Amino acid sequence: MRYFFHIAYHGSNYSGWQKHPDGPSVQDVLEIALSRILKRTTIVYGCGRTDAGVHASQFFFHIDADEVWDFDLIFRLNNVLPDDISIFDIIPAQNDAHARFDAIQRGYDYYINCYKDPFLNRFSSYYPAANWDLGKMQQAANLLLKYNDYYGFCKTPDRNKHTLCEVSAAQLFADDTGDRLRFHISANRFLGKMVRTIIGKLMDVGSNKISVKEFESILAYPQLAGEIKPAYPQGLYLSKVTYPYLDLPARSSFGTILSGEAASWTKV
Repeated sequence: MRYFFHIAYHGSNYSGWQKHPDGPSVQDVLEIALSRILKRTTIVYGCGRTDAGVHASQFFFHIDADEVWDFDLIFRLNNVLPDDISIFDIIPAQNDAHARFDAIQRGYDYYINCYKDPFLNRFSSYYPAANWDLGKMQQAANLLLKYNDYYGFCKTPDRNKHTLCEVSAAQLFADDTGDRLRFHISANRFLGKMVRTIIGKLMDVGSNKISVKEFESILAYPQLAGEIKPAYPQGLYLSKVTYPYLDLPARSSFGTILSGEAASWTKV
């Protein structure tokens, strides 16, 4: 039997989702917990990869089990997992369903606080920006929907079979005070450090370091793109993963507060 697990995690204490020799990973922690509870070696297959320090307010992985457990696995897992990883749902799936390869859409949200706030440091990226031109930033973001080659926004493009991505949404939001920003992007796939690199270039547009036209040139002539400088990791959240057969709302209350009506976000 194959099962999908619906989870969320705060990535500050991890070297990323995937197993990594440089430090603990979310995948490591989950496999150890599941192997201990199910009393057999258990491998988990995630819906994607997140970098060190990046979070997921919605994430899926799948496992295969020879026998159905006769106890509350969600309770037991949440009881042994650290506080920064939560299990929400376990969903029976077809044996050929795949958490990574079957995903047809992923969404990310990136949060910026423009003033120093000790309570946001691990949840949002601090950039002491003054008078960013948000209109130009959104103009640049709109261009993302007109192109599909993101070679110029990938840290390691040559590791991919191709660098084509179909972006379906790219929207900047600001709170009522203008002190906090949120950028949402959705696509069928993402490349390594793609979202954080886009954010870095959008901030360059907002601070007039580059023009909207120069931003577009990275999309129009990706092989000629210059320096790749990703934004800080702590502001980035994988926030939505959609399958043809599974489309669940995020369960994390904190993630909902960050991106929902309670935050009073307004489109730029």
